[in-house]
Amino acid sequence: MKFPIQLVYDWYRNLLRNPIYRWWVILATLVYILSPIDISPDFIPILGQIDDFLLLSIVFSEVSGLVLSGWKARQGSEQPSTETVDVDAVSVD
Repeated sequence: MKFPIQLVYDWYRNLLRNPIYRWWVILATLVYILSPIDISPDFIPILGQIDDFLLLSIVFSEVSGLVLSGWKARQGSEQPSTETVDVDAVSVD
């Protein structure tokens, strides 16, 4: 039975996007990156840093995407409405 890495990636991304678990996942990821216990030990050159780099890149891309989307939503709500209103003109004599 194969264990597809895409399932793990999708699970991790969805967990990061869930506001309930987001900060716990970010904290756990940082602890994992700083921890000497890894899937591939850090003392092995190049291979030891691959898992850390992958997790860090996923966290960075997802968190920056969330920040940018939140920032765009705030910018959109603060701008005045550009909605057009039709008005019938009446002459005043």
